[in-house]
Amino acid sequence: MELAKITSKGQITLPISIRKELKLKDGDKVAFIEKDGNYIIINPISLAIDKARKAFEGEAERLGLKNEEDVAEMIKEIRKEKKNK
Repeated sequence: MELAKITSKGQITLPISIRKELKLKDGDKVAFIEKDGNYIIINPISLAIDKARKAFEGEAERLGLKNEEDVAEMIKEIRKEKKNK
């Protein structure tokens, strides 16, 4: 467990171990998420990736894509269609 002190301006310094774990660097932002009355600090990039992953959940199965070769073939077909327009 890591602790951080709050300044009179409401600022905290995240311990270096947490910054490394979240892959944060100078100027980055963090997101605070409430869950069951507790707050979780995350790297917002991770949040965006999770949202995108959830948005695409099940799409590969719906499109019949089983492996990388299927994806590559679908991309070729889409490019061919766009080229012919």
